[in-house]
Amino acid sequence: MEFGVVIHNRSETGKREVMVGLAQRADRLNFDSIWVTDHVVLPTKVSSRYPYSATGAFPIQPHEDYMEPLTVLAYLAACTERVRLGVSVMILPHRNPILAAKMLSTLDVLSGGRVIAGVGVGWLEEEFQALGLPPFRERGAYSDECIRIFKELWTKEDPSFEGRYHRFRDIKFAPKPLQKPHPPIWVGGQTRRALERAGTLGDAWHPLGLRPPVNLEPDELRDSFKVVREAAAKAGRDPKSVGVAFRGPLNLTKAAEPAGRRLLTGSPSQVADDIKRYHDVEVRHMVFDVLTNDVRLIEETMDRFANEVRPELP
Repeated sequence: MEFGVVIHNRSETGKREVMVGLAQRADRLNFDSIWVTDHVVLPTKVSSRYPYSATGAFPIQPHEDYMEPLTVLAYLAACTERVRLGVSVMILPHRNPILAAKMLSTLDVLSGGRVIAGVGVGWLEEEFQALGLPPFRERGAYSDECIRIFKELWTKEDPSFEGRYHRFRDIKFAPKPLQKPHPPIWVGGQTRRALERAGTLGDAWHPLGLRPPVNLEPDELRDSFKVVREAAAKAGRDPKSVGVAFRGPLNLTKAAEPAGRRLLTGSPSQVADDIKRYHDVEVRHMVFDVLTNDVRLIEETMDRFANEVRPELP
C-alpha cells in the first residue's frame, strides 16, 4: 500500500520554507506522494455549501495566502528526488484544458515522471463567477471534456478534438509526458456523477472522506466503489484497471482512543488497524491530511506515521 501527505499551500503552512521542508521530509521518510490543493480566489461573500463540513462553511478565510498549486509543485519538484506530486484536486474548469495539459506534461518531464493528475469539478460557484468560467451547472460536462482533451494531447501525435466547449486540429503538442500512456488521472468527488466519471475516464477514484457529512468509512466506500467499476465496465474498460485512492484526516494520539472514535484518529496501532480495513476494501493509496497550521505537529505526525504506524502494516 502507498501513502501520501497533503502539504497545505496556504496560510502558515503555505510559506516557501515550510512547504519545502515538509516536501523534503516526506521524501526522506519514504512517503509515496505529496499533495497540494486548488483555489485561485476566495470570494468574501459565499452562499455555496462546502461539501465536507457539517455546517457547509468553508474553513479557510478569504484573506489567507493561497499559493497556485501547479506553480508550487514545479518548485517542490526541484527540491525533492523521488516523491510523487499531485493536486488534490485540480479544479478542471479553472484552467484552459490545453494550457493545463501543457503545464502537467511539462511538470512530468521536469520531475522525471512523478506527476499524478488529481482532478475535480469544483464546488464554489462564486469562484467560478469571479474567474469568468462556463456556467457552474455545466461544470461536470465541461470537466469530462477537459479529461478527454488531456488524453488526446498526451497520447496522439496529431491531436484533434471536436467538443461542446473546445475544438482544435492541425496542431502539435510537445513535450509529451514521460509517463506512458500518460500521468495517472485520479478523479475526486463522491456524488454518483463523480463515481461514474472516475470509472469512465479515470485511473483511480480519489474521494475525500471522514469529513462529516461525507464519511466513507470502509463499508460505504466499498459500496460506492462498485459504482465506479460498473461505470468502467459499461464504458468498455477493464473494471480492475481503475483503483481507489482515499484521502482522510490523520490524527495520531499518544494513548488509545475509546470506542466510537473517528477512523484514522487514535494510537499508532489503532490507525494501523483502520488502514488495514481500508486495504481490505481495495484502497491501495491513502493520502493523509494533518488538519492544523502547527508545523511542528505536522512534522511530528509524519515522523510518527513513518516510524510507528507503517512498520505495523503488511
